[in-house]
Amino acid sequence: MDHSSTDIPPIDDIIDNFALLDEWDDRYRYVIELGRGMSPLPELDRTEANKVQGCASQVWLATAMGFDDDRPVLTFRGDSDAHIVRGLVAILLATVSGRQATEILATDPIALFDRLGLREHLTPQRSNGFRSMVERIRADARQALSDAPPANRLRAVS
Repeated sequence: MDHSSTDIPPIDDIIDNFALLDEWDDRYRYVIELGRGMSPLPELDRTEANKVQGCASQVWLATAMGFDDDRPVLTFRGDSDAHIVRGLVAILLATVSGRQATEILATDPIALFDRLGLREHLTPQRSNGFRSMVERIRADARQALSDAPPANRLRAVS
């Protein structure tokens, strides 16, 4: 699956690695490592339009749309000025990037965030920022579905 940010492992690998790490300090370092593995977002994409509102840190998400079997597929690239947030972006991209818009809307990254134990170990501001990133991605998926030509739109939501 193309995450468009090279070197982000598949989400199943991330989940498996979290399960191997018992201590929160190890998990925290792993999240930072995931962020370091992402390709930097080009300055060209660090625009106000790509900036995620509601995050304490600066976060940018750039969205590209393609089609798979006439269904909109969204690919995301992202970045942040904070190491831990950059890692959270990597986890989110591993979860949703390269998927059909309908799959993105059916995915619950917040539940995964909780399952990995991130909410209980991060500040409320970071948790709220993650929610803002998820909402931005869902808004892009909804927009992709509404922009699809009518014949494709019917197939995309079935």
